Amino acid sequence: MSNSIGVKNATKRFGEITVIPDLSIDIRNGEFFTLLGPSGCGKTTLLRMIAGFNSIEGGEFSFDETVINNIPAHKRNIGMVFQNYAIFPHLTVRQNVEYGLKIRKMDKETMKKRVDDILDVVKIREYQDRLPENLSGGQQQRVALARAIVIHPNVLLMDEPLSNLDAKLRIEMRSAIRDVQKQVGITTVYVTHDQEEALAISDRIAVMKSGVIQQVDTPEAIYSRPFNVFVSTFIGHSNLLHAAAGKDEKGMYVEFRDGTRIHMDNLSDAAPGTAVTAGIRPEEFSLSETGMKATVKNKTFLGRYIVYELDFQEGMILDGQASIEFSQDLGQADKLFDVGDTITLMPNRRKINIFTEDGEKSLIKDVRWNG
Repeated sequence: MSNSIGVKNATKRFGEITVIPDLSIDIRNGEFFTLLGPSGCGKTTLLRMIAGFNSIEGGEFSFDETVINNIPAHKRNIGMVFQNYAIFPHLTVRQNVEYGLKIRKMDKETMKKRVDDILDVVKIREYQDRLPENLSGGQQQRVALARAIVIHPNVLLMDEPLSNLDAKLRIEMRSAIRDVQKQVGITTVYVTHDQEEALAISDRIAVMKSGVIQQVDTPEAIYSRPFNVFVSTFIGHSNLLHAAAGKDEKGMYVEFRDGTRIHMDNLSDAAPGTAVTAGIRPEEFSLSETGMKATVKNKTFLGRYIVYELDFQEGMILDGQASIEFSQDLGQADKLFDVGDTITLMPNRRKINIFTEDGEKSLIKDVRWNG
């Protein structure tokens, strides 16, 4: 039986430093919910508050309708998977998985069946008599996952569980974790700073910055319709350009500093001449006979596509960006370009995002802060 998780006006301080000033979220029963953000943003701190490992300076935490603020960690019935696995090196796989059930004094017959079942679910039954030193990193992580789930917790908490694995194994294990979570149906809160990982496995994502949630929504919505510039640039790559909003007989438009004008029927009303920031992902540019002129500064071959790093005319782009990019799908490309070539690009008006000049809020209709 899993629980929904409610967090209302949570505050966390370490001495004089406020790490989480005032945070509220609702995590649905049975969903895979990811806390995503850069190092130091407060995501692990929040996870540890849910677990009961960190004190709560303010606010209310609940599982379903039960407030858990004053319930000690060992009585919250949570399963926890850590970055460093935290499995016992002197115990076999089976003994590691049994450990939590023995603490709960479960009878041997019931314990054997439950352990057999979870070993099958996480696909490590054939390794049940091995010691951890004879397992790969991925197999050890499966042991940690089995041990966390076998106690039938109400909530599963996972703190950067794949960060110690190599790239190929991370992809394999994130699929395994997702499959197990859906099979078991347990409410899961997952912490990561890896955007691709979050997009691949989550039902919903909360993007955090400096202890504040910037947006909560599905992976698709977070990527395609970010609420602000931080989300847009943290999830994937987004090119930021200066523009101004306006309105003519055809409706609302944005005009870039080179005079390129794009009419958008999903743009909120703005006073003519209002300065805005446009976010354009590399795949949202297309080659065109008219539009923005850019010079190829660099090119990177990535198999299925080529990423071109571009130079635009002075004043077109916001300062401080590592690169401005256009990606070309090689399956659709009629012509490839070399460094020094001039190309003409047109942004996809149905895909690009428009933000206030300060980047704090989307000006696209129906973009939600909390999905």
